[in-house]
Amino acid sequence: MSGLAKGVWAAALTPLAPDLSPDIPALAAHCRWLLANGCDGLAVLGTTGEANSFTLAERLAMLDGLSQAGIPGANLMPGTGCCAFPDAVALTKKAVEIGALGVLVLPPFYYKNVSDEGVFAYYARVIEDVGDSRLKLYLYHFPKLSGVAITKPLIERLMKAYPGVIAGLKDSMGDLEQTLDLVRGFPDLSILAGYDDGLLPVLDAGGAGCITACANIASPLAAKVVAALPDIKQAQLAQMRLTGVRRILEAYPMTAALKEVLARASGIDAWRGVRPPLVALPGDKAESLMNQLAASGFALAPLS
Repeated sequence: MSGLAKGVWAAALTPLAPDLSPDIPALAAHCRWLLANGCDGLAVLGTTGEANSFTLAERLAMLDGLSQAGIPGANLMPGTGCCAFPDAVALTKKAVEIGALGVLVLPPFYYKNVSDEGVFAYYARVIEDVGDSRLKLYLYHFPKLSGVAITKPLIERLMKAYPGVIAGLKDSMGDLEQTLDLVRGFPDLSILAGYDDGLLPVLDAGGAGCITACANIASPLAAKVVAALPDIKQAQLAQMRLTGVRRILEAYPMTAALKEVLARASGIDAWRGVRPPLVALPGDKAESLMNQLAASGFALAPLS
């Protein structure tokens, strides 16, 4: 693992077989399409990818499958955070084994109101039990879902204890001022917005880019934001188009909405599959989503 994540990263969806098992060949095909259509990298096994609805064995098999399918490790940042630190260690070791650029690690998320001391102990145990100098760990701040915040004092303590291991942070809270504060406060880290409208402001402030769900279908728009710089006016126009798509999608359950778009575009009904407790979009909502996207002028890049 070397280098830092930057640019446009997709929080990649996980396509499912009819029995709701991970469809690894379809996942590899989706990853290839994303890399060919504006993505610099792929955050697989994250929130959008329904990672915590899969068993440890399934997640390990997905990482092996992507490697065997030829998806470059340098373009991968697997999510490896689990409630049980030995599971996180196993996933992280596998990510290092396949040459992933880094790992994106949620804090343990079942117990709430835990102390920074407890969260530090979790990350410390993962880092030390993996015990590999190649490890680059990206913290995943998403307390809206995890219920566990990653505070600035915690980041500082981890960086001091494990210099060179803590590589960056994904901030999915959607609070731009908070994200920019992290960019300013940690210039040596790769700070990535977990929301599309943060892409240009984060880049303009010296941050690294974004990791977003919307990139599963709108990565070419996000890539135009990056490519337009340093022409700020052109970048702003590109950002407006990207934000417009995001605003449509976020009115619906995000994973189900993205899978509906890909099912329509590909003609593959299995794309609609989600693991319980998520559910596919009902017909009326699916029609509304597609009508809104069409009215906005959005068109998905060809899937083949």
